[in-house]
Amino acid sequence: MLDLRPVGYVIGLLVLALGVTMLLPLALEIHDARGAWPPFLEGAIFTMMCGGMMALACANGVHDKLSLQQTFMITTGVWVALPFFGAIPFALGATEARAVDAFFEAMSGLTTTGATVFSGLDDLPRGLLLWRGIMQWLGGVGIIVFAMVFLPELRVGGMQIFRAEGFETMGKILPRATEIARQISVIYVAITAACFFSYLAVGMGWFDALVHAFTTVATGGFSNYDASFAAFSGGAEYIATAFMILSALPFVRYVQILNGSAEPLLQDTQVRSFLLLIAALVVITAAILSTLSAHPWEQAFREALFNITSITSGTGYASVDYMQWGTFLIAMFFFIGLIGGCAGSTTCSIKIFRYQLLFGAVRTELKRIHSPHGVFANKYEGRTVTPDIMNSVMSFFVFFIVTLGIFSVALGITGLDFVTSVSGASAALANIGPGLGEIIGPAGNYAALNDAAKWLLALAMLIGRLELMAVFVLFTAQFWRG
Repeated sequence: MLDLRPVGYVIGLLVLALGVTMLLPLALEIHDARGAWPPFLEGAIFTMMCGGMMALACANGVHDKLSLQQTFMITTGVWVALPFFGAIPFALGATEARAVDAFFEAMSGLTTTGATVFSGLDDLPRGLLLWRGIMQWLGGVGIIVFAMVFLPELRVGGMQIFRAEGFETMGKILPRATEIARQISVIYVAITAACFFSYLAVGMGWFDALVHAFTTVATGGFSNYDASFAAFSGGAEYIATAFMILSALPFVRYVQILNGSAEPLLQDTQVRSFLLLIAALVVITAAILSTLSAHPWEQAFREALFNITSITSGTGYASVDYMQWGTFLIAMFFFIGLIGGCAGSTTCSIKIFRYQLLFGAVRTELKRIHSPHGVFANKYEGRTVTPDIMNSVMSFFVFFIVTLGIFSVALGITGLDFVTSVSGASAALANIGPGLGEIIGPAGNYAALNDAAKWLLALAMLIGRLELMAVFVLFTAQFWRG
């Protein structure tokens, strides 16, 4: 019989930790003296009590080793429980959000999607704005640890190829996971601090710099303003671009640098492909803007660099309404959102390494067709790609496309138009944030959508952030029998 106590224990501890973090916006609201502090006090007490009691009730079932069933349930359970409690300040606070809106915002925050249902952000209490940033920051570091510790062992979407980096977990999961989490957390905090001080250096106020550092490094995209990053310009856009790129690279490489070896980062084909892709897209976009739209060269380059990086990395900031850039660039923005950054980063979507494995398999098959008697092996970074890894990658692509289609149809059934349905499903499943069109495009938000659509999109955010099959496996009979 499946023992749920280890699952409840881990979820309880993380819920307790989430409640503790609510004390930060509580302290800010008390300092600001705007009377907006009670929701955070009530939310913190309730969250800490629920998390603490769950952890205590399940503490007698903790073991040194988790089964695969327990690991799958923890990964999904955490991202369901935390948004539920994270939504409390939105429901009780100045936004007075309904349950669906509060949960949508919290899910968008913790999955670092960045889609929002709130307007009037410029006038919200600073505690709520800080809470949105904190949730994205926590979700960013959480997904890195999840990707590096659990996904390789769960054999999800080809992630098992990264076992070769020395991040074996099962059999000694708790000690190894603790060491990985500690080193990644140190690096994550350091990058966030560097981003914060960089924003200060280009003229941001301390509060804007803090919240945007949280959401930039998490590649989340929540901003303190309805205009998103259009509230800033010039140097801030370059700073944001630099840290979005840093956050889109594999954090395992930073761990290796911390341990004295920078060579793996320089030789990583993911990193090179990601940077070359960004460069090529920026050149194309800037050339179109400066030629066809008569943008000054520096403005064209800056807007292209910032917005291309933001959408490709899944951050979702917008400094301009790129819906005005013409049909070709609008279509390009839809597809680049389905690329994502590197595995083991804070980014989302399909990820560069899966495309590399896919194209490598196609290239190998073409060689076999051309030379039927030849022996060709599909390799990735010098290592042979085994059939189970390729099967996992191919399954991921199929599941992603099918899931995208299902959510697009379901959103259409709720009454949304075609562009909103397809781009909304893509933006949620790939955890990008803004979609396309007048409603959910870079100049809009998700407030006008019906409740059914918001619940569907919240579910899509969860599924996409956990790499699809980590969620879908829970709905198979074999999982519960195993």
